[in-house]
Amino acid sequence: MPGAPTLASGSGGPLSAAHDVALLDLDGVVYVGPDAVPGVPEALTEVRGSGMRLGFVTNNAARTPEEVATHLTELGVPAEATDVITSSQAAATVVAELLGPGARVLPVGGHGVATALRAAGLTVVERAEDQPDAVVQGYGREVGWAQLAEAVVAVRNGARHVATNTDATIPSPRGPLPGNGAMVAVVSAVTGRPPLVTGKPDPAMHAECVRRTSARLPLVVGDRLDTDIEGARRADASSLLVLSGVTDPRTLLAAGPEHRPDHLGSDASALLAAHPPVLGTATGWRCGGWEARPGEAGALLLVQVGDMAGPAESSADGLDGLRALCVAHWSRHPGEGVAAQAVAGDAPAGAALERWGLVDG
Repeated sequence: MPGAPTLASGSGGPLSAAHDVALLDLDGVVYVGPDAVPGVPEALTEVRGSGMRLGFVTNNAARTPEEVATHLTELGVPAEATDVITSSQAAATVVAELLGPGARVLPVGGHGVATALRAAGLTVVERAEDQPDAVVQGYGREVGWAQLAEAVVAVRNGARHVATNTDATIPSPRGPLPGNGAMVAVVSAVTGRPPLVTGKPDPAMHAECVRRTSARLPLVVGDRLDTDIEGARRADASSLLVLSGVTDPRTLLAAGPEHRPDHLGSDASALLAAHPPVLGTATGWRCGGWEARPGEAGALLLVQVGDMAGPAESSADGLDGLRALCVAHWSRHPGEGVAAQAVAGDAPAGAALERWGLVDG
């Protein structure tokens, strides 16, 4: 409906039919830790069978595109290195453009960082005493005090601090763990100098993937609001948020305008589904068999409405009530992100709110 918040329009048909290329984040979307998100490899096989092509765009700088492609193939998602864009590649391109070929760079992170720097024609050094022109910092499980200390000394001596991303966390089977942003914050706190960030949400990574795939109607698929969804907006692409990674329903409800996705799914199998619209009614916002209405003290009241007159396609992912809550809340706060309070109007709504972690107290 005209003027409705994002997420309200739905898709009308499967997303895989409405878009020609899916630009997929990896951590939290295709895999969590070393293992695939359950059911996602099979779903992506079906997505490809429908004619949709896949590209992989990751802020994780630890591995090379070849290693990422090998891992994906082992998980049942066949990929070539050319299908993968890493934030290390983006950082290396930016540094080469800023400082010129052959510039001396100190890598901090997994070996994928140094590999990308060399591939871009830059000179990799190992110590601050080698007088690097820049420090490029990306995620690596082995990053510790010694590497951070070298980065601090180099930046304090005048090297440009470049971060492949500032994701505070990464998803894991044990829950969120420290990401590159946590380590970047250490260097910035000690030096007092903010880094240049080259990964998502900067649109360069998605733009490169669009160029490689010749996408006409790309769809960004991600689990993070501040990188994937904002990155999609900055790249002028549609977005699908999946809840298989770090973003939970409470965080989604509180999202600001730049972080609000166009579509919502439990995981990447949502590419195969039609997404229902969220329709304005006389009393609130309805999606499928759920309606979000104004409640007491500014809260939103969620109720199960069952069959009603008028079009209200439903989905099988159990998220229609959450879609209604998001659109109802965002319509109240079109220009800012504000925490939402939701209350149940009946027992099914109470169970849904508990499942989504939206029960207070």
